[in-house]
Amino acid sequence: MSEGVLVADNLSAGYGSLVIQRDLNFSIKQGEVFVIMGGSGCGKSTLLRHLIGLQAPLAGRVFFQGEDFWARDADSRANLQQHFGVLYQNGALWGGMTLRENICLPLSTWRPELTAADLRELAAIKLALVGLSGCDELYPAELSGGMRKRAALARALALDPQVLFFDEPSAGLDPLSSMALDELILQLRDSLGSSIVLVTHELPSIYAVADTCLFLDNKTRTQIALGPLADLLEHGPETVQRFLRRGEAAKNEVIQ
Repeated sequence: MSEGVLVADNLSAGYGSLVIQRDLNFSIKQGEVFVIMGGSGCGKSTLLRHLIGLQAPLAGRVFFQGEDFWARDADSRANLQQHFGVLYQNGALWGGMTLRENICLPLSTWRPELTAADLRELAAIKLALVGLSGCDELYPAELSGGMRKRAALARALALDPQVLFFDEPSAGLDPLSSMALDELILQLRDSLGSSIVLVTHELPSIYAVADTCLFLDNKTRTQIALGPLADLLEHGPETVQRFLRRGEAAKNEVIQ
């Protein structure tokens, strides 16, 4: 087993008898941005569900901090999940709650010793981290799409996670909002030291933030490339290079 904060060991992802991806092996290091990429329908989001504990893998194991995640009982898995923060594609904010109440929900669940004043202060801190200072009393419907993503990210940060998961975070955002979110991801990695797992097929984001990339192939239903972006561009399989070369313009734009 490789060392890493989060490790997949011969993992098969899918539903019931349907195997979408098989024989996946990778290790996510502390403080890196790990990008899971590939074409639409290749199983990126399905793999993410296995990694964050929403769905048991069909085969293989997931290790978090050296512990076999799916070998534990439900309560033990829930305790480990406290170390995860997730930004879902649609944000998944509670529409009937203010931003403060959304952020305080996981805090009050897992940190019952916190006072009301503590909760207000922590919610304000998390909102400030994502550039939403002073928005505590706003409701999700009062925010733009980019602001909702940031608010959902503030909630994902509530418990100071060791691993942050992003499922297609740029979906539905305009290019400028998407670039701002990419910059925020890098700021959080640098300031918090969290490992970041990013599921995306958005090439500008991949070029902007990726440290290590995993490519899932539709045809073979397994990983066909794993490594730093520069290595995959130069030495990766032809399928991966074709996928990434479509983003050369995006890379040049980021560099400028």
